[in-house]
Amino acid sequence: MTRKLALALLFGGRSSEHSVSVATAGGVIGALDPEKYDILPIGITRAGGYVLGSTDPADYFMGDGRMPEVHDDGSRVLWPAEASSRELTVIAPDGSSRAVKVDVVFPILHGRWGEDGTVQGMLELVDLPFVGSGVLASSLGMDKHYMKTAFVAAGLPVAPWSIVSRRQWAEDREAVEDAAESLGYPVFVKPARAGSSVGVGKATDASELAAVVEAALIEDSRALIEPTLVGREIEIAVLGSPGGRRPRASVAGEVVLTGREFYDFEGKYLGGDGVDLQCPARLDDAQLAEMQDLAVRAFEAIGAEGLSRVDFFLTDAGWVINEINTMPGFTPISMYPKCWEASGLAYPALIDELISLALDEG
Repeated sequence: MTRKLALALLFGGRSSEHSVSVATAGGVIGALDPEKYDILPIGITRAGGYVLGSTDPADYFMGDGRMPEVHDDGSRVLWPAEASSRELTVIAPDGSSRAVKVDVVFPILHGRWGEDGTVQGMLELVDLPFVGSGVLASSLGMDKHYMKTAFVAAGLPVAPWSIVSRRQWAEDREAVEDAAESLGYPVFVKPARAGSSVGVGKATDASELAAVVEAALIEDSRALIEPTLVGREIEIAVLGSPGGRRPRASVAGEVVLTGREFYDFEGKYLGGDGVDLQCPARLDDAQLAEMQDLAVRAFEAIGAEGLSRVDFFLTDAGWVINEINTMPGFTPISMYPKCWEASGLAYPALIDELISLALDEG
């Protein structure tokens, strides 16, 4: 009989995307085959404590006004004391402890202190194989300014942008206002290092700029200002290939807004009205082939591994890359798994593939 893989599922975290990560954990736990995996759910509280989580997917439900949380029950999970052991220590609320050997970690964390290379660095330090990109690609994928800089260096099409820091906003607001004016209103302002549309706002003219800049700077010390692009919002999923072969791209999915100004948090995760996710998107063969090639090039431009979702605008002038997400939304209804399902790879098989890639790369 084949030994089951010991999988540590890491979720929650200190970022504003805590609940999205918890909901994703429920989807993954529900899809994992118990005949293949021994699951060790590790929740990270908002305070940064590592606690033992539930194996019941129902405990992670998000919807109907419920935002799931990792609660501190007094348990603790400690990482290996040295790189050679791959052995975690689980301490129960009563103080009793046990050692758990782990083969691979699936860090389904979104936002800072999880998707930005910090946790990836910790896992590399203790020599634990993990799903997804390493330190550099995770950091680049999280920081929209440096992501765009890498894409420009690789010859990939991106929208123009301006970067503003809290200090610059406090000391030279006029320069920021001039930069926004030069990009042309309306503009979108977004935190440099946040996801799930948290902190994103739109300014239709100069009178609205201050409010959206300040909202973005609550989430991060820097924010991007970008012009509004007119075009279709189309996303595509990229998956690594074993043996170092060229990554694969799925069919595309389209975000169709029927009653929202942009694809915000409520539309993405809470089933809000005014958003329709169409997968596969209506593209001709040439358009899809070009998009797939650009997505794979973006994946390779930052040195991504495992998985990424690449978001585009299809404008009258052609494709424009908006961003890459190295740990995209991964609930069963999220765009990344939906694109692969439409490409013939079901959610449980996709998870198996990602774990296999992590072991191959580790």
